[in-house]
Amino acid sequence: MNLPRLRPLHALVLATLVASALPAPVRAERPAAVIYDEKADASAEIAAALATAKAADKRVLLQFGANWCPWCHKLHQLFRTDTSIAAELERSYVVVLVDVNKGHNKDVDLRYGEPTKQGLPVLVVLDAAGAPLTTQETGALEDGPAHDPQKVLAFLREWAPAR
Repeated sequence: MNLPRLRPLHALVLATLVASALPAPVRAERPAAVIYDEKADASAEIAAALATAKAADKRVLLQFGANWCPWCHKLHQLFRTDTSIAAELERSYVVVLVDVNKGHNKDVDLRYGEPTKQGLPVLVVLDAAGAPLTTQETGALEDGPAHDPQKVLAFLREWAPAR
């Protein structure tokens, strides 16, 4: 069988066309910053947060997540950069980031009813005595590729202590 021989230019054009028709490799979004302390004892951090919350008439907001989780980074960034959300957090909450990478702090996850089964990040609000008031999967707070600041702020205000 005699196949026609391709000229180098034709071969290059053909290879480019074939390569452009292939799907691009999928790259996982790898967050650059480390926001969760992978060695922290969340039980100890929660105990300290509860003492602070009790003295300041605040709630404790547990943010379960992991450093590999892009949505955890998005929510953390929103907490830091949206002035209304940052002000509400400062006024009403003591925030504890609970690292759950590779089973870390599993005892804390179990203590609060395994909220991580709902996905990451997930929020749990505690009263100053440590009783869980609500668990919020954060998908409900999203709008497209990000968390909706208005939804997040409404959630925080709903569970803030009465003033």
